[in-house]
Amino acid sequence: MNELAATMTGFARTLRAAGVAADHERTQNLLRALGHLDVDDPGEVYWAGRLTLCAAPDDLPRYDRCFAAYFGGQRATPARTTVTSVTRHLAARDGDGETGEDDGTTAPATASRMEVLRHRDVARLSEAERAEVHRMLAMLKAGRARRRSRRFESAHRGVLDQRRTIRDALRKGEVARLRHRRHTSRPRPVVLLVDVSGSMAPYAETLLRFAHALVRSEPRFTRVYSVGTRLTPITAELRHRDPGTALNEASKVIPDWSGGTRLGAELKEFLARYSARGAIAVIASDGWERGDPELLGAQMARLARQAYKVIWVNPHKGYADYQPLTGGMRAALPHLDDLVAGHSLAAYERLSERLAHA
Repeated sequence: MNELAATMTGFARTLRAAGVAADHERTQNLLRALGHLDVDDPGEVYWAGRLTLCAAPDDLPRYDRCFAAYFGGQRATPARTTVTSVTRHLAARDGDGETGEDDGTTAPATASRMEVLRHRDVARLSEAERAEVHRMLAMLKAGRARRRSRRFESAHRGVLDQRRTIRDALRKGEVARLRHRRHTSRPRPVVLLVDVSGSMAPYAETLLRFAHALVRSEPRFTRVYSVGTRLTPITAELRHRDPGTALNEASKVIPDWSGGTRLGAELKEFLARYSARGAIAVIASDGWERGDPELLGAQMARLARQAYKVIWVNPHKGYADYQPLTGGMRAALPHLDDLVAGHSLAAYERLSERLAHA
């Protein structure tokens, strides 16, 4: 591990010399990401570095040139194109364009192709492409900005802690030391409700993998529930380090995969049993409500009064001609702070940024 850290630290220095903002914090994020990946796979190392070390579009061509020079032994000279080839395993395609079994051969995957893949609808991806998106989701930096809490903690400087100072004085017979305190900081909690009904089947697994990234990033301040015909808490299952294992454990406790949708009733149950007070409430659904839309509207109004912010993630919002015409969406829309897309890796990255700065 020390050898890996030295190698990647040297790579970060190379990037900084080329003008990329690969600072210490970004380098540490890269090392944490590589702890979850196969460091012998150049494709995984390439994307881990690109997602953690680059801060702006202008960094990408510099990153590509430095990666080729540092790991490929090439001379780092200006290139006419920003496309860099890395090697990864892909399922082979036969003559008629159908995806076949992976035969262990390698296929070139260009950076430009992966950029296109980030914006494609996950429901229209092949199994190999979806697996690539899921790997990138696992590396998603899903941290949240911290805010001041009402709680206090001991500190060397800050507000005078009169109670502790007086207690010490009574115990020792004199004021030997002034005690201080300061407010603690904490990220804003996120409550995520993922629709696993039949109409959401093409997106449910990817959404749960996004939820896994949120839980792994802030396990104490993220709660996840599946909704459909039953409300099921699945936060504990998603705390497993490995995304595949976490998804398998979650699938074992979700009783209503690909069933119907009763969002109004499920939201009513959630508000009766749990709380979203002060949290960012995120509902991931296409809004195909089989129950009473008026019930959903009433519960959304309650949720909006309780939560700090309510965000609805709809996979169909990613298309320019989308209109929220379903009964569920029309009932929920007046109570939302934001309606965002949820159909692609790029959409999940934007949602993560939104949650980080909310």
